[in-house]
Amino acid sequence: MSANLNKLVVMLEMQNAMNTKVHDQWFSQGFEWYRAIWVECAEMLDHYGWKWWKKQDKDLAQLQMELIDIWHFLLSEILLRHDGDQEKALSSLLGALSKVKEQDLINFDGQKIQVNSCDLVSKLELLIATAISRRIELALFGAIMMDCELSWADLYSQYVGKNVLNMFRQDNGYKEGTYKKIWDGKEDNEHLVDILISLDPNKNKFKDQIYSALQKAYPC
Repeated sequence: MSANLNKLVVMLEMQNAMNTKVHDQWFSQGFEWYRAIWVECAEMLDHYGWKWWKKQDKDLAQLQMELIDIWHFLLSEILLRHDGDQEKALSSLLGALSKVKEQDLINFDGQKIQVNSCDLVSKLELLIATAISRRIELALFGAIMMDCELSWADLYSQYVGKNVLNMFRQDNGYKEGTYKKIWDGKEDNEHLVDILISLDPNKNKFKDQIYSALQKAYPC
């Protein structure tokens, strides 16, 4: 499991910018990022299909989308623990990621749990439990990424796209309730997917191109 250094820098910068857009002193507000993580995990369980009393099909696209949201909240929690200092947050993130390959066992509630032997439902339940305990377990997150067929390259591309969409929503009346989430018969998330397919995530202006494409597609 490896993540490109420059892309980690970009994601931390974008997360800080998004959080600042919502509240300019977000890191001192005590927002409960860990709560957002376990709520998203519960939504992932529904998209995976855990109900034994009815037929359910796994929705891989939705699982990936929820996982991207969790990554937003994990980055926010890491930034928060360093008072918004992006350099310290990056150092902490790199240190944690460097140990991920070697880490399969997680100590929780007096037990040593072998992550890679768990199914996705069990991993999500464990991520919920660790989030409630306000723990960051990147090895567990990485294992869930693999189950959801999400590479680090995909995570970066989808993260940047969703972050830009969130910023676009804020710029177009999301807080005021005037933003149009559906246009031309599709939700904005669906428009975003079409835009991402047409762009190269390795380009320096990737996020700017996404925003520009959203502006062109969005009805005034």
